[in-house]
Amino acid sequence: MEPLIAQLRQSIGPESVLTGADATRRMAPGSRSSVLLLPRDTEDVSRALALCHQARRPVVAQGGLTGLVHGAVCGVEEVALAFDRMRRIEEVDVLNRCLTAQAGVPLQAAQEAAEEVGLMVPVDLGARGSATVGGTVATNAGGTRVLRFGMMREAVLGLEAVLADGTVVDSRGKMLKNNAGYDLKHLFIGSEGTLGLVTRVVLRLRPLPRGHHTALVAVDGFERLARFLGVMEANLQGELTSFEVMWRSFYDLMTTPPSRGRPILPAGCEYYVLVETMGPRAEEGGETLLAALAQAESQGLIAHSAVATSALQRREMWGLREELDPLKRTGPVFSYDVSLPLDAMEDYVARVKARLAERFGAAHHCHVFGHLADGNLHLSIGAGGSDAHGDVDDIVYGTMERQTSSVSAEHGIGLLKKGHLWRSRSEAELSVMRVLKQALDPHGILNPGKVFEVQRPE
Repeated sequence: MEPLIAQLRQSIGPESVLTGADATRRMAPGSRSSVLLLPRDTEDVSRALALCHQARRPVVAQGGLTGLVHGAVCGVEEVALAFDRMRRIEEVDVLNRCLTAQAGVPLQAAQEAAEEVGLMVPVDLGARGSATVGGTVATNAGGTRVLRFGMMREAVLGLEAVLADGTVVDSRGKMLKNNAGYDLKHLFIGSEGTLGLVTRVVLRLRPLPRGHHTALVAVDGFERLARFLGVMEANLQGELTSFEVMWRSFYDLMTTPPSRGRPILPAGCEYYVLVETMGPRAEEGGETLLAALAQAESQGLIAHSAVATSALQRREMWGLREELDPLKRTGPVFSYDVSLPLDAMEDYVARVKARLAERFGAAHHCHVFGHLADGNLHLSIGAGGSDAHGDVDDIVYGTMERQTSSVSAEHGIGLLKKGHLWRSRSEAELSVMRVLKQALDPHGILNPGKVFEVQRPE
């Protein structure tokens, strides 16, 4: 490693190559590497990767370290590369409604830059203050607005990425439509740093909504919940942005001390739903939401409801969904994000809970919440301490229907889920993934051991 470190310092500058304790304290938890690269720009990334490629030294990219699947964990023989110094928003193009940012820009900073000119980054998630633009692209992040705006993939007009050998692939077009051959940006979106390192991103912006309305609704029965979603989609259509569901135990946990949240609606209902709309007209949009809720209530779908009348009340409602620290107050938890059809959700959750009870008895808890309208559920499970992780994995993933559901709706695969990837991808799909990996990273140096196993050449 020492000859490579000397070459890296000469190539990208001694201040960009940290070693020892200076490096390890800035890495993802669980990392064992002692070398951290802090490139200033794409050229630094290119030179660093070229040297590591020549030395056959693996490289693991690190963004905001908000991932939940250990995708940024570095082994002892690996080099970490962080984008902490690449945090420039290079352009906010109002005419073409797009924003160009370096990979290390926090998502929230990009959101705020867009809002200053009356535009909006459509993707939003709870870790917006820490998650980086490059990281959210590399993992194809989802969040709370997928129902309307899609995942990060739909927000990317173009990007720049560096391949394992240092080659820079510049696909930073601002065009919404470009059918000139393969759309190469999609190779890197969601690839978790295994095919190339994203260095710049061109994000598509949307008009900043003038109307922003939120309601919290209590519903009894999954059949009513599904029908309630249908009524909201039919009446709100293009303005319905979020439909976030909290199962009863999750809502109870978030609204009882020592949690900071307060019970906005009475306890005891099976489901609590955050409904949010965004539109061009402030008052009219609120009336539309109220009318939709009235229709749902007239059909017997709603037990209780409350509509936010201020930004503070809206934040209080969202705090119940986004302040997740209470999940850990009884000890370590295992977090899952699965995707499955709406008509399979009720039975799936019931079977998971039954199998957990059979395996762990009273010594477990399972809190469920998620983006129900786009098929994504999150499960937070505490059971038997860290030694039980494998058993809980087998219950959560083994209860799913193979290839009609996904073991990862939005968090990626990383290290934690690669042993279960076969449940959601066919052998043919995995073979194509291996071909792409071999073609773009023939020596297997980019984030090795993540997503799926690939035989590294000697």
